[in-house]
Formats: sequence, C-alpha cells, structure tokens
Amino acid sequence: MSLPQRIIVTRFSAMGDVAMVASVLKEFCIHYPDVEIIMVSRPFFSPFFDGIKNLRFHAIEPKTIHKGFWGLFRLKKELAQYGPDAVADLHFNLRSRVLDLLFSLSGVKVKQLDKGREEKKALIRKKNKIKVPLRLTVERYADVFRTLGFKFELSHKLVANLQDVPKVAFSMFANFDRKKIGIAAFAQHRYKILSLVKMGQIIDYLAHHGYDVLLFGGGQEEFQIAQNWTESFPNTHNTIGKFTLREELDLISNLDLMISMDSSGLHMASLMGVRCLSLWGATHPYAGFTGYGQQLADCIQVEHPNRPSSVYGNKSCICDGVEAIDLITPEMVIERINGIR
Repeated sequence: MSLPQRIIVTRFSAMGDVAMVASVLKEFCIHYPDVEIIMVSRPFFSPFFDGIKNLRFHAIEPKTIHKGFWGLFRLKKELAQYGPDAVADLHFNLRSRVLDLLFSLSGVKVKQLDKGREEKKALIRKKNKIKVPLRLTVERYADVFRTLGFKFELSHKLVANLQDVPKVAFSMFANFDRKKIGIAAFAQHRYKILSLVKMGQIIDYLAHHGYDVLLFGGGQEEFQIAQNWTESFPNTHNTIGKFTLREELDLISNLDLMISMDSSGLHMASLMGVRCLSLWGATHPYAGFTGYGQQLADCIQVEHPNRPSSVYGNKSCICDGVEAIDLITPEMVIERINGIR
C-alpha cells in the first residue's frame, strides 16, 4: 500500500503543544521531503512552522468562521480542496474529532493521537501513584505518522536555528562580552510559577555576574512585573508585548540559555535549538512534556511522593506543607547555570 502524499495535520492549541508539533514535523519533513503537510492551527502559531519547505499552514478561526459544527463543516470543505490522502489528528479534542468524522465519511484515512490518559491518571493520583516515565509527547505525535505507514525515528537532538536579531532589539545584544539568558518566568497556572521574590533573586544574580537577561512571555500583568525587574536590575530587558511571535523566536535563537517554567517558553527554546533549564513543581517531566532535545538533568525539581498532582499544573501540590514549586530555591537554579558555563 502506498504512503499518503498529502496529509492534513491538526493541533489547535495549546502554545507549547503546537511548538512540539513543529519540532516533530521539521524532522518528519526531512525524512519525507516529497510528502506535503497541511498544518491546521490558530493563525498566531504560524511562525512555528516557518522554514518547513513542504508544509502549508491553514488557519482555523474557532471563534468566528469555524465556530460550531457548521463552522467545522466549512473548514472541512476548505481543507478538502487540497485533496488530502490522510488526516493526522495530533489534538484529539472535540473539534478535531468532528473534523476526523467528516473526513472519514469522505473516505479519507484518519489516524488519531493516543494521549495515554489512563497512564497519566495513574501518575497523578494521590493513592497508589505509579511514578514512572511515560512516553514522550513528541513520540506520541510521531506515532500517529507511524500508524499511517511512515518509518522514521526522532533524533531528540537540539539543532541550532539561528536567526537575525530584529533591528529594534539590537541594543539587547550590543554587549558581546556578556552571555544572553532568556527567562520565561510565567505560566498559565500559578502552581507552575516560581515566586516573584525568588525569580527576582535569580535575575539579580545573573545581571551582576556577566549576563544580559531577556524576559519573555505574558500579558499586561506580566509585562508590569517584568518592567519592575528591568527597573530594579541592570542588564535586564523586558520583551513582553514588544515583539511578534516571529520576532520572539528570532530573539530566542540568539540566546546562550533559556530558563523557563514547564511552559511554552521551554518548547519555543527547543524549536530554536537552544538549551533550556526548566522548573517543575506540581507537574513532572515523567508526564512526557519534557522539551524536545532537552536533557532530563536540566529539569530542576525537588522529588516528593506527592508530585505530580496534575498533568497540566492546574491543581495545588502540597509537599510537607509547601507548594511543590516553592521547594525550588534560587541557589538550585544558579548552581545549575554555573555548572554549564
């Protein structure tokens, strides 16, 4: 049986997951340069897929023209014009499954992501927790293509993807004697965020020990916090709200190191081939969301029987009376940075 030559790939959110899909597709498209990929995701995420030659990006607008069943029916008609041979559902949520059904009724082969829900439930439950490393999410994504008949192995290596620094950011990189560290200090859920006091202590140390610090990620509230840090510490720059996603990726590609919570900053660093120290509290690398090509040794965490309490960090995780993320000290992070200088 011949392999599909044109594949629709769906992953609508979240930001970190879409970035991981991009890392997988970059490798897939190197292995199979004659296979055309139509990537379906939110328009904001399109820069993740820049530079993948045999990939087209098709935007889903779930709040407007693609809202509800009839909106998805319209999306199916749009995508059908590409003449796909298969659908690789890397999301497996309600929207993607409706789209899968519409394509399968049209005779198009559909393969779906196995999220490993039961294994993850066993990992996060309070009693009889089964704390073992689960299959990496990027391998689960690759498995969908394998079920379509493709044979390829992920390298799990960081590949430098150096881009030009945006002109408006030249001043952040003007001092060539100072190494550049990015810090993505925020996350969607508060149980994944190191305290502002501790993060401030880390920034203070770095700013006074040979580093320029670039602060990434967040909205207006996070912008103000980052702005306070830039005003309190030298050699510290706030990028929040000042650059497009494409420009943020270009900035990240020029970093010597990234520091991130278990959040999209980690996966953006992986996509640009930059080493990242990631901080883990209520969540755990065992759930499979380690950054692509990153080292487990660079996951900074304090092991405790209560961890993890959730896959996504949306639940409190109290460890001996302390929130799990608060077990991490600034000294632990600084020691790890100094260890890789």
